[in-house]
Amino acid sequence: MISKKEKAEAIHKLLEKLYPTVPIPLDHEDPYTLLIAVLLSAQCTDKRVNQITPALFAEANNPYDMVKLDVDHIRSIIRPCGLSPRKSKAIHGLSEILIDKYDGAVPESFAALEELPGVGHKTASVVMSQAFGVPAFPVDTHIHRLAYRWGLTTGKNVEKTEKDLKKLFPEESWNKLHLQIIFFGREYCPARTHKMLECPICSKYGRKSLLNKEIKKIN
Repeated sequence: MISKKEKAEAIHKLLEKLYPTVPIPLDHEDPYTLLIAVLLSAQCTDKRVNQITPALFAEANNPYDMVKLDVDHIRSIIRPCGLSPRKSKAIHGLSEILIDKYDGAVPESFAALEELPGVGHKTASVVMSQAFGVPAFPVDTHIHRLAYRWGLTTGKNVEKTEKDLKKLFPEESWNKLHLQIIFFGREYCPARTHKMLECPICSKYGRKSLLNKEIKKIN
């Protein structure tokens, strides 16, 4: 029987083969615009965020210009992303804090980022990873779902999944790997209409209980 570590190594090799280079899905110019884009991506697709941010950043691509905008105006621009009342307040509020505490710069610290309005651990991890190159393994609901399907975690919560994945994969791979998993999920392992027996990873390394359910459906 293959161990979790051996399974992780095999999955890593396959992902490296499929996605030797991976672009950052959210369009941005610098740490600030990345932070805003990641905040907007909560319960919203990256594609939709990339459609909305050009209009927002055309008016304010830095905290000094952002605080000049009325919260309601920010809300009107980002409404298609969903949760616009909460997100608009968070964007305005965190911009004020960046000016007051960090001279308008985005802090290079998990703790400092997670103190900002609307910024949780996952958002902070993305910024630390993609903006500053600090090893991090951002786990959203999609990576959480895939890690469970592949039998790499018990799937209890995203916090547990992050810890499990960090133990299984080398630290130097985390920043690239979480993006590789996201791209793989979109192409081969979607949440719905997914056929595990045809998936390059699930068919070989998927959780047996889930594979057995699919086999029964076919039979």
